[in-house]
Amino acid sequence: MNKIPVITIDGPSGSGKGTVATLTAKDLGFRLLDSGALYRSLAVSAIKREVNLEDHQQLADLARCLNIEFDLFNSGSVWLDGEDVSLSIRTDIVSKAASLLGTIPAVRTALHEQQLAFRKEPGLVADGRDMGTVVFPDALVKIYLTARLEERVQRRYKQLIDKGIDATLPLLLRDLKERDAKDSERPISPLKPAKDAVVLDTTDLQVDQVVQLVMSIVRDRLAS
Repeated sequence: MNKIPVITIDGPSGSGKGTVATLTAKDLGFRLLDSGALYRSLAVSAIKREVNLEDHQQLADLARCLNIEFDLFNSGSVWLDGEDVSLSIRTDIVSKAASLLGTIPAVRTALHEQQLAFRKEPGLVADGRDMGTVVFPDALVKIYLTARLEERVQRRYKQLIDKGIDATLPLLLRDLKERDAKDSERPISPLKPAKDAVVLDTTDLQVDQVVQLVMSIVRDRLAS
């Protein structure tokens, strides 16, 4: 077993896992991995380089060469090849491309290697949909965040509007319903809590309350 501790935070879109993971990593002084941003960054890179999204081998090769970093002191902003892509990875065209990339086995394998490489001292907080089930099955702590669909739609709407990205509630509701179905029903790494995960419903909780709960669990585990 790898001695470097990993905290995984999985869950559906809008559950708050990205924000909670960023704040938890900052509190612990750990590295951060936003696995969804890897797929989105690959989409940005592929679109920029005019790579055919049906060319699975070229996409996998591109995935292995991604140079991506997360800035904990700037709300977990995403940097690709030295460029801040935090806004561009949230556009509709990139979201759709990233969803397609997630269904390609060769791409998932290549990005799996990238994800494992983030495990460095002093530790890692990784958020996504299969961090605790597939990527880091030996994680010290596994958290699964969830929330009612309506609450998740409101959160995603606010997140996009705050970033200056156009969004509508009906469209977001449809998109999240479709995403939930695809994520939970896909044959490769379906969205589900790890058997040993702590499941937290964040519907009626503020972000700082969720972070406090997660930190309490982590500290207890680190001390044991």
